[in-house]
Amino acid sequence: MSRDIMEHIEYAYTCGMDDEAVRERLETTETGVLALSKNNDSYAVPLAHYYDGEGLYFRLGVTEGSTKQAFLDATETATYVLYDTEPTEDAREFDSWSVVVSGALSEIPNAEHDRFDTAEINSQFSPIRVFGEEIDEIDIRILELEIESIAGRETSKSS
Repeated sequence: MSRDIMEHIEYAYTCGMDDEAVRERLETTETGVLALSKNNDSYAVPLAHYYDGEGLYFRLGVTEGSTKQAFLDATETATYVLYDTEPTEDAREFDSWSVVVSGALSEIPNAEHDRFDTAEINSQFSPIRVFGEEIDEIDIRILELEIESIAGRETSKSS
């Protein structure tokens, strides 16, 4: 877009979030979108996460031969996005923030599920969503996003 068009487009200034603000959003926001890739295609999955101050974890239900499984197998670097907007006193304006986390996904094997036994899974994650699959066909997986980069942005309080 040319500069003269930008003079007429509404916009809001944003700034980076400090580490404490990013950590607080990861700890208190329950859901986001996990983006996966395979060749030149992408696949995004809305899901819940658990952040313990160091690791970012997901609990997924996967069925054999599913699109989700194919993208999980092919993805080298995944990206997880959580965000929100909050209305301000001016009904036309919103405060907003986003956190983007990227890294490799690794599955926590069942043998290591001491950390995530059934009680812990139910405590840390919202109920798994089932979309027409047979319950006995769903394989529950716990994945960790090995954080390689993390960035947070929010609406600037001073423009």
